[in-house]
Amino acid sequence: MTQKTWFITGTSRGFGREWAIAALDRGDRVAATARDTSTLDDLVEKYGEAILPLSLDVTDRDADFAAVQKAHDTFGSLDIVINNAGYGHFGMVEEVGEQELRDQMETNLFGAVWVTQAALPIMREQGHGHILQVSSIGGISAFPNVGAYHASKWALEGISQALAQEVAGFGIHITLIEPGGFSTDWAGPSAHHSDQNPAYDELREASEKARSERAGSGPGDPAASAAAVLRIVDAAEPPLRVFFGASPIDIAKADYSSRLKTWEEWDDVAKLAQG
Repeated sequence: MTQKTWFITGTSRGFGREWAIAALDRGDRVAATARDTSTLDDLVEKYGEAILPLSLDVTDRDADFAAVQKAHDTFGSLDIVINNAGYGHFGMVEEVGEQELRDQMETNLFGAVWVTQAALPIMREQGHGHILQVSSIGGISAFPNVGAYHASKWALEGISQALAQEVAGFGIHITLIEPGGFSTDWAGPSAHHSDQNPAYDELREASEKARSERAGSGPGDPAASAAAVLRIVDAAEPPLRVFFGASPIDIAKADYSSRLKTWEEWDDVAKLAQG
């Protein structure tokens, strides 16, 4: 198999780290970004020059472009880009502050867009490339207490679907990875929280219980997801969207069935509005 060059954001832990290891283990090269590159010291020791650790805050557009260019200059190609950096923000919509919402969008949406924009000219020139956007089941459905997070992922879904149509003619593939619950620190140390309004305490408790129930038999294993990523990047025709985990498909079926039912029930109003 031809050696590939990866650029992965958010590799200090969770998905990003596991996917970087999977790529390195099979002989590929990885430009691995993290806010603190000391978290990658063990990988540098093990894999040597095959890994390029890059300190990066994805909300810095100029730094994103510089990092992508350095990866290309170092390895001479850029085959796979994975926009994995992001975090979850917890808070009811009324509770979310302006800066909190802007920060959520800056990281989860704009950071991914800036890295994507930096990679596209290189991939266009090569005539090939694959960009994977880490979205979520929360990118197609929505639940209480994570509205800001949903906003960022729904936006990422929309811009990525448009992008896929724009770059297909250049040999560039786009894939939205939509995980369910996994044993990452998404809801742990990396999560952000708004100040809580007691008016929502009962709903908050219920939503946390529902989130636990949606996890079903337990959260997915980030290490196991690496095999799924390798299968996607090696596919001749990779999917635009793919769920990770066993639970998202049932959530999606219920949600989309409900939407279709509502649209059909109110179709007379749609036609009324047509004039």
